[in-house]
Amino acid sequence: MWYDSGEVEKLLGGVRDKEAKKRLRKRIAKARSHTTMEHLYPEFVNAGGSTPTIKDVPPLIFHPRLHQKRGFADVFRKAFAAYRATLPEYRRILLDRFAPMDIAVKVVGVGSVGTACGIVLMMADEKDPLFLQIKEASRSVLEPYAGKSKYANHGQRVVIGCQIMQSASDVFLGWTTGQLGRHYYIRQLKDVKVKLLVEIFTASVMVNYAEFCGRTLARAHARSGEPIRMSGYMGKSGSFDEAIADFSFAYADQSERDHETLKKAVRAGKLEVITGK
Repeated sequence: MWYDSGEVEKLLGGVRDKEAKKRLRKRIAKARSHTTMEHLYPEFVNAGGSTPTIKDVPPLIFHPRLHQKRGFADVFRKAFAAYRATLPEYRRILLDRFAPMDIAVKVVGVGSVGTACGIVLMMADEKDPLFLQIKEASRSVLEPYAGKSKYANHGQRVVIGCQIMQSASDVFLGWTTGQLGRHYYIRQLKDVKVKLLVEIFTASVMVNYAEFCGRTLARAHARSGEPIRMSGYMGKSGSFDEAIADFSFAYADQSERDHETLKKAVRAGKLEVITGK
């Protein structure tokens, strides 16, 4: 299980829908062809001045006032040095080829609402950029039930969890602590990610996708837990499978009810909606 990986060819091999397979191959090829310099750099960077800076695209990306405060550069250097120390030495060699140019706030997605997030532009030379994403890590939602994490930094908890569960993690995955004591983990921004168009999946493709997700999740549990004990707990009957299916349906129904409540609040003027790109 420690050598097993979720290769994309395995996913493609299980897809029997020829049109869906062709579409997926095309999206994967497009993602692999995207380079940071050709795609992310023009999207996020003002390159006209002597020093490249991150573009302000409010309300999604902006430079906070704290940039103008005295001592901010020192605070950033200390936090970044702490992050660097969490990387294996052979990866520090790669990181050290890049110099920080700019940092900005980036609004988080719906799964991280209420937490701080930022992006850092780094350059090795004028044609070799690196974007790092800084994400705040709060305590686990399981903590009240499973007890406190053995890691003092919640960013470290997230990073170690990723490295244990994933067959391949981001090479720049590390953690640090901010000036106010907040915990953060750091990784690359948009590192050759492929967004699958689930909304256009046919029933057969959705089944293929669910099977692949199930295998990926099972491998993560087997790597992070005790596979023999888990196998014994689930047994050979379909009880566990049916329980997961029942939970999934209940969760989907609850999500639809929550979304309807959200829409009613918006229509009633209780919530303001701001749309972005």
